[in-house]
Amino acid sequence: MAEKLRPFHLAIPVSNLNLAKNWYGSNLGCSLGRQTVEWIDFNFFGHQLVVHLVPANEEKVFTNRVDGEKVPSRHFGVILTDNEWKKLVTRLQEKNLKFTIQPQTRFSGKAGKQSTFFIEDPFGNALEFKAFQNDDDIFAV
Repeated sequence: MAEKLRPFHLAIPVSNLNLAKNWYGSNLGCSLGRQTVEWIDFNFFGHQLVVHLVPANEEKVFTNRVDGEKVPSRHFGVILTDNEWKKLVTRLQEKNLKFTIQPQTRFSGKAGKQSTFFIEDPFGNALEFKAFQNDDDIFAV
């Protein structure tokens, strides 16, 4: 029997905790966990995302070409079901959120075909949301 996948923990920098709380809560629907004056825990689609207060960061993020798009080399995200992915796309479009990379199908007709889009939080952290028709395609070569 396969072992149940465990949630990941990821910590990222933000320069304003109130803005982070509002952005991750209202745009992505992340519920709050513990919080202090220096960090906040979020339930990020069943995973633990922690935002840590840091001074503003103007560091440039490099990109690499992936199936014709300039993908930020430093990013994180989650793989959703196709239905969850479509609902999130609709939610973000209704909120007029700017997509860094528009919702699309990547690797069409190839191994690893996926639905994907990128957004950035107000602090320059790039997030990718994916969906596969079949989870076996996640690690397809």
